[in-house]
Amino acid sequence: MAGPAVPFRQFVLKVASRCDLACDHCYVYEHADQSWRARPTGMSDETIAWSASRIADHAKRHGLQGVTVVLHGGEPLLAGRHRLDRISRELIGALDGVCELDLRIHTNGVLLDESFCDLFAAYGVKIGISLDGDRAANDRHRLYANGRSSYDKVLRAIELVRRRTPELYAGLLCTVDVANDPLAVYEALAALHPPRVDFLLPHATWDAPPPGPPGAYGDWLVRIFDRWLADGRTMKVRLFESALRTIGSETSLTESLGLEPSDLVVIETDGTYEQADSLKTSYDGAPATGFNVSDHSLDTVGLHPGIHGRQTGLAGLCAECRSCPVVSTCGGGLYAHRYRTGTGFANPSVYCADLLKLITHVQKAVTTVDRTAHTLPAADVAALASGYGGAEAIAHVEAGQRSVRRALLAAIGNASTSVEAWRLLTEIDRDAPAALDTVLGHPYVRAWAVKCLRGTADDGHLSSIAATAALHAGVEASVRLPVRDGALHLPGLGLLRVGAVSGATVETREGGFRVHADGLDHDVRLDEPGGPREWSPVRRLSVNGLTVALEDVDLYRDCHQWPATQRLSDQEVERWSRLFSDAWALITRDHSPYAAGLAAGLRAVMPLTPAADGSEVSSTARDAFGAVAVALPADAVTLALLLIHEFQHVKLGALLDMMDLYDQNDTTLYYAPWRDDPRPLEGLLQGTYAHIAVTDFWRVRRLADDGPAAERASVQFARWRAQTAEAVETLAGSGALTGAGQRFVAAMGNSIRPWLAEPIPASAEEEARLAAARHRSRATAQARHGA
Repeated sequence: MAGPAVPFRQFVLKVASRCDLACDHCYVYEHADQSWRARPTGMSDETIAWSASRIADHAKRHGLQGVTVVLHGGEPLLAGRHRLDRISRELIGALDGVCELDLRIHTNGVLLDESFCDLFAAYGVKIGISLDGDRAANDRHRLYANGRSSYDKVLRAIELVRRRTPELYAGLLCTVDVANDPLAVYEALAALHPPRVDFLLPHATWDAPPPGPPGAYGDWLVRIFDRWLADGRTMKVRLFESALRTIGSETSLTESLGLEPSDLVVIETDGTYEQADSLKTSYDGAPATGFNVSDHSLDTVGLHPGIHGRQTGLAGLCAECRSCPVVSTCGGGLYAHRYRTGTGFANPSVYCADLLKLITHVQKAVTTVDRTAHTLPAADVAALASGYGGAEAIAHVEAGQRSVRRALLAAIGNASTSVEAWRLLTEIDRDAPAALDTVLGHPYVRAWAVKCLRGTADDGHLSSIAATAALHAGVEASVRLPVRDGALHLPGLGLLRVGAVSGATVETREGGFRVHADGLDHDVRLDEPGGPREWSPVRRLSVNGLTVALEDVDLYRDCHQWPATQRLSDQEVERWSRLFSDAWALITRDHSPYAAGLAAGLRAVMPLTPAADGSEVSSTARDAFGAVAVALPADAVTLALLLIHEFQHVKLGALLDMMDLYDQNDTTLYYAPWRDDPRPLEGLLQGTYAHIAVTDFWRVRRLADDGPAAERASVQFARWRAQTAEAVETLAGSGALTGAGQRFVAAMGNSIRPWLAEPIPASAEEEARLAAARHRSRATAQARHGA
């Protein structure tokens, strides 16, 4: 039998199904699912044995390196020392020689004593304790049934763990309540020196929404995030770390953020398998699978539709979520929080406004630079707002980007452990600043820098940047470089494969470099063709004075919404070269208003993996100014369109680094005519700005081409001019634009307005109307079926 798309790596064992507290926000006892009433109070020996066996078999079948098992409840300490000892022994014995076991327990702490601590120490069971903050915050919900406080006993338990078994202190779990003072909660938790804190949104659905207005939970978390950041991140906070990691295209640490497939399953006291506990808030029976440990393997459980639905990533979200610019970080939020009667889980999270507020705040906080270093002349802003912007405007935008890159590098270098690399960079900057700017101008250097500051990449790449800068400056230097994926990476130049070594020494000299690594000795000349077969240089696309990198080796290039290709073959490079040359000739001949800006700002084209259905694929990344990512299309006309289209996003992203065009706190969602789902204002602004160029492209093509090509162009022009004009009106009427944003959007409207009066054959107008209607129909059908 085929197994699940993603094997289970996290297992929650409900070792006790009753609790000694009566917390009114508990998802087990206080929400829709009441299946606990019919279950035994604790796991039997038989259920324990079956559970351990099933987990071990699953780990062995899928070759897992490790699994996490959480002992849970109810309150798991009610199972007693003897039962917890038996469970721990069974799990450790079953997984011995199969894989590593990370064994944990989540408890309210009130029963925790020295004998429990000794038991957990014997088996290495890490202890997580629930605490909602200071006394006032904790006693708002975490009380005994008679109303007595649990606070003093929980604090005693935490101090006991810290004193007796500090190596087992896993951290604190805190359920958010916006009625509590966020900074008082933060300070109370921080005072207990937890290795990690989990801030948990209270479980809620669209049928039973959380108290407080939309965005209140986001505001609450933002205040703690700012304090946490100002304090130097002295303790780990899973929610914030996950936001930082997913913004940087890394994996999330929590199921409540990110697009990673769920790999968790619950085993109840009676041996039944269930989906995530949080589903108990949706409706009675929501987490049920119908399977149990004595009769069914975990691979069978993995085939359950509910499990599968939480393993499909982006495709498993509703249309509104899929189109959201923060979807790669938000991931639609926790699955249970999407529930609404009638539409099931095909909805955004009930905390959508809160997650959007938190994520956009985190994005801004970790990429903020000094905007006062550069201002754009009004003429350049006007040129860009019209949809164009020539070499002079792009030069001013590039100057702003140069400041951004230098500020990011300084923030990393001043705190870096790569002292020698940082010293070399400062010397190069003093003697040959243009060489440093050349390296920093490679688009994916900024992508790395942002990841590094977010904590999702290390600062080892600083040495690679230093070595590359030395090569550009013609400086003799010796630099120790890290090895990543078996190779040394020199941004903008290429990679050298050195195999399974931890690092290598690069000696730079004018025109090339020599590498020493555990007996390996490579000599690479940059001013001569060829070189050792281990050397993969960045190849270039050159035509009529324009040269851009065909970037298929950079370590940090895969930061777009679509996956990058692997290294291209010589034949593929030749096809790229031919098609790029033809596309550039077409742009300079027929679309010259865009040519000067592209020539001044386009630094790299990054090949993307083609879509399976042959559809056009292209993308840009906000932190990779100058790069356009494209899956090579079939013809030069399409490539020209994709280059022009995506460079619009490059220009607008850089402009937004330098000036505010809209209210950053606006959480309203807006409809674009070409989509069936609402988007945040920046998403609509980006799409509209790009479609100014798309409209203009087809406007010109209908006159430059003839026959069927001209007819197709007329249909495209008719469609996009109407939809782009409508989007401009939506932006203008949003009420969320700054003064600069209002002027910018007005200039966009001035560009599109004359095109509306250009004559088009009635047949083209009708075909455009039908094409738009078909698109809306498909989008509606996809949204309805969750496709």
